[in-house]
Amino acid sequence: MAVIKVHPNVAAFLDMLAFSEGTANHQLTRNQGYDVVVTGIDGKPEIFTDYSDHPFAHGRPAKTFNRRGERSTASGRYQQLYRYWPHYKALLSLPDFSPSSQDRLAVKLMDEQRSLADIERGDIEQAISKCRNIWASLPGAGYNQREHRLDKLVAVYRAAGGELAQ
Repeated sequence: MAVIKVHPNVAAFLDMLAFSEGTANHQLTRNQGYDVVVTGIDGKPEIFTDYSDHPFAHGRPAKTFNRRGERSTASGRYQQLYRYWPHYKALLSLPDFSPSSQDRLAVKLMDEQRSLADIERGDIEQAISKCRNIWASLPGAGYNQREHRLDKLVAVYRAAGGELAQ
């Protein structure tokens, strides 16, 4: 569950994202996915405990995650990439990579995709479509990674307390 106070549908959408990105139920998480680092091609799951900054902020090399040699720095509940972290850290005056900072960044990304109004009114299919270029696990993202089916994500959203538009 999101740690910041947001519209109930936004909180449910954040929970759905954490499910979709594989962090909410990650086998090692001790903090609802806020502590998860992307799994590399070696298949070894990993978490972090230092929330003072993004886990890849101090020169740690990105993790190779497939046979094509693609690399990722995805970290946290919403698998946020380090390359965007310095910009949003400054823009939002985020003091750290704590759960509240991760939530605020995810909501900002949703806002930039113009999906917040859709989410608040319960038009989840439209919101997912608008956000799929940010989160590779959303249907239609096209990043050659595992994508969840829309009906499954809607079910997770509803189970998290989200309401659908009438």
